[in-house]
Amino acid sequence: MKKIIPLLIVLSALIFGNISQAEPVQNPELLAQNNSDVLAQAFADGTSNIQVEGKGTVLKLLKDDLQGRKHQKFLLKLASGLTVLIAHNIDLSARIENLNVGDEVAFYGEYEWNNKGGVIHWTHHDPRGQHINGWLKHQGKTYQ
Repeated sequence: MKKIIPLLIVLSALIFGNISQAEPVQNPELLAQNNSDVLAQAFADGTSNIQVEGKGTVLKLLKDDLQGRKHQKFLLKLASGLTVLIAHNIDLSARIENLNVGDEVAFYGEYEWNNKGGVIHWTHHDPRGQHINGWLKHQGKTYQ
């Protein structure tokens, strides 16, 4: 009887959720690779409007888009090999002034599919508070 009671307590806890398993700790490099894989899958599936986080290497700097809302634009190459366009609203966030080809940039924003790899936008705060705030990180500084 003494051995049955502890077993019943453990089984009850498991059934009713009183004992939970700890979340595995993610390696930051593995997490970045997983996010890169998510983007590669979104591209393959033609999926848009998904919030994503990742990092990549600046492949090419493009001219700022100064029509309407101003955007700093550059291409990032991700670990998966996918190339994405970053369209960073510089009316709502600071421009990355010292950005160079070969630099690493981390991002958190919304992915929109296109046949060239896709666009990451909403890499800034939302002054209306209706969209998830995004960001870019470059050389230890966060732009949002």
